[in-house]
Amino acid sequence: MDPARRAVLLRQLGLTWSLAELLLDGLSDEECLWEPVPGCWTVRPNAEGVWIADWEEPEPDPAPACTIGWITWHIGWWWSMVYDHSFGAGTVQRENTPWPGTARGAVEWITSCHDAWSSAVDGCTEADLDSTERTRWPYPEPRPFAYVVAWANAELMKNVAEIGVLRRIHS
Repeated sequence: MDPARRAVLLRQLGLTWSLAELLLDGLSDEECLWEPVPGCWTVRPNAEGVWIADWEEPEPDPAPACTIGWITWHIGWWWSMVYDHSFGAGTVQRENTPWPGTARGAVEWITSCHDAWSSAVDGCTEADLDSTERTRWPYPEPRPFAYVVAWANAELMKNVAEIGVLRRIHS
């Protein structure tokens, strides 16, 4: 097997993860809940004390600004969901994915998502990356699994950059 494509995807993930670790280090609850503009999407406890994320269907255009807490929820949600839909039962849904309630909990959640995902992708063969068998989300139509891995890398890069900008504005 020629591991070149898998190696490139894992290298891309590794570079993005290095930036994520840098930007998530020392993240505080106050930073997570700071609202950079009125009306931004955030995370908040519901009546039962479960932290839920703001969401609207269909998504407004333009989408509202978000808090760091919302972005960490978003990363944890999509990464949990894409992992579950690619390597698990495919039962994780946005509606049943709460935010952990603290910055530390969010960082731990995202780190566990990274560890599970990178290990699973590292175990993929070239045939796995070509196959559409694991491509159940985010694409509605069959695509090679390598597309999902590349999408996850790009989505993480975008979300981490958003956290970096908000942390810089906040400080």
